Amino acid sequence: MVINIPKVEDVMNREVVSATLPGTRDEVLNILKNKKISAVPVMKEGKVIGIVSRTNILKNPEEEHLALLMTRNPLSINIGDSLIDAALLLYKNNIQILPVIDTYGKIKGLITTKDIINVISNSSIELTVENYFKKKVYTLWENTPISIAVYQMDLINIKTCPVIDNYSNISGMISNEDIIESSIIEDRTEKSNMSSGQDEDLWTWESMRNNLNIYYSVSKVRFPKEKLVKDLMIKKVIYATSSSNVSDCARKMKRNKISQIPIVDLNNKIKGILRDQDLLKPLIDMNNKLFITK
Repeated sequence: MVINIPKVEDVMNREVVSATLPGTRDEVLNILKNKKISAVPVMKEGKVIGIVSRTNILKNPEEEHLALLMTRNPLSINIGDSLIDAALLLYKNNIQILPVIDTYGKIKGLITTKDIINVISNSSIELTVENYFKKKVYTLWENTPISIAVYQMDLINIKTCPVIDNYSNISGMISNEDIIESSIIEDRTEKSNMSSGQDEDLWTWESMRNNLNIYYSVSKVRFPKEKLVKDLMIKKVIYATSSSNVSDCARKMKRNKISQIPIVDLNNKIKGILRDQDLLKPLIDMNNKLFITK
């Protein structure tokens, strides 16, 4: 069989939206919302020194400074490497985005799991997803407050989660993208009391202490307290079965702009979850057998 594996430069996105230091969380949050992307590289002198993702922001809602918020020294890939090299890095490290650099370390583009899914969707991988989807499934009740959902998803380190109703049927899907879309920046002023008198100072009367009130501003990402998971979730759920083939599932993800698909049985009960990253594995497994149409 003829093998024609694209190179990274054939698939990558050359229009890089980035942030620079010093910078703020609010700038990145606006980029994530407006561009509907999962992460933003942080640049300094033309080189990537960090990555800020939606997960970084959700885990640190009170942190404003990019230098403290970003993941430092992110993995990258060379522009001349193959798509398989990129798939391996993304899959093994459970990440969604790789900066693409040249031999001088300068950024030339970005390649994401979504980009590789698009390639798989145009191929003919006849393998079924039976051996690739995750059997352990976490779900959220549709009446869970968003603030609790953020905490639970962070606790089990997932980015997308099936939502169930009172009868344990799937009623939707919620992702950190949906949650970020609903977020707002809350600015408030807090007060700190300082006194020149010390508790151990016997000559200081409580009524005679010199009190100094210091006011400082605090900014944090806030999620609407009144909102429930069912208010933000995607209600149109795309399903697949364990006998569905890899390329068909990739096409479903591409067509519906989703990153995960619930796997259901004949009774429409959930058996597992298929992530976009799970579809990288059959591509890797078929490295020496698969012809990919560019």
